[in-house]
Amino acid sequence: MRTAIKTWCGFAVTVFALTALVLSPAHAQAKKDFKIAWSIYVGWVPWQYAEDSGIVKKWADKYGITIDVVQINDYVESINQFTAGQFDGVTLTNGDALAIPAAGGVDSTALILGDYSNGNDAVILKDKKALADIKGQKVNLVELSVSHYLLARGLESVGLSEKDITVVNTSDADMIAAASTPDVTAVVTWNPLVAEIATMPGMSKVFDSSKIPMEITDITLVNTKTLADNPALGKALVGAWYETMALMKADSAEGKAARAEMAKLSGSTPESFDDQLSTTKMYWTAADGVAFAKDPKLIEAMELVAKFSFEHGLLGEGAKSPDQVGMAFPGGKTLGNKDNLKLRFDDTYMALAAAGKL
Repeated sequence: MRTAIKTWCGFAVTVFALTALVLSPAHAQAKKDFKIAWSIYVGWVPWQYAEDSGIVKKWADKYGITIDVVQINDYVESINQFTAGQFDGVTLTNGDALAIPAAGGVDSTALILGDYSNGNDAVILKDKKALADIKGQKVNLVELSVSHYLLARGLESVGLSEKDITVVNTSDADMIAAASTPDVTAVVTWNPLVAEIATMPGMSKVFDSSKIPMEITDITLVNTKTLADNPALGKALVGAWYETMALMKADSAEGKAARAEMAKLSGSTPESFDDQLSTTKMYWTAADGVAFAKDPKLIEAMELVAKFSFEHGLLGEGAKSPDQVGMAFPGGKTLGNKDNLKLRFDDTYMALAAAGKL
């Protein structure tokens, strides 16, 4: 369930992020107590399960630290608080990682690459069967969100652009009601809203995120300086995550019970939660996460994300190109401004887990 959580920041959020830098501590330091913020989504609710079940405490105890996993009901607010230094880590999408903390000047590290949307996000048309039929229509979506990004990528695939449609900014909370009205003929949204709208009379999914693999990625992000000063945090978080993944994936009574509890935590039924998992490409093992981090397609995806972010003003008013913010990847590869590296996809801790060295 993604309820108001997939927003790739608007101008007000960017301004907040920039302002937050003034309020943030200039330097991190070695410490023992940490806080991680998360929001409800199928790929992030495992963190709360890991907290409630004692898995997080088990790994934190191993490294002599404490980790508090905190649910924040407002997704963008959770990122703002991370950017302001009130949290040491946060769950978010790759687009938001670039457009909020990174664009705001906060150097952050993608510690865990958890999954990517593989059909959870979709373009839905009423009484039409092809994406090209969207031309000339008003399209209801959460503006400057991943829905907006998905639409832009879909339009490109059929030789159209945003000039060929009219975006109608619509809250996700109002999307189902809007879709049920005669005047609304095109919507872009995410699960579980997609599943409900697709069952309405005349509605057809004409494009979804499975067509753009890796481009809508869900990650656990931590402050780079905090991680450097406190490697125990990285080890404990990665250890706890993959222990939880192994349990979550298990086709056993224990695994089913864990998924049922996660469904409850996310406000879903076990059946709905499993359906959401089916359209989410989960990286169940640390080796999977390492392979994803090293995949050249990740760099290609982030290049597309940077382009969208720049064209929609999400990299700040002073940005002169999509290369405004630098990104680093395993193997010394970079994208964008090497002198302004603010987003790092680091496989170090996932590799330790894959090698059994945590």
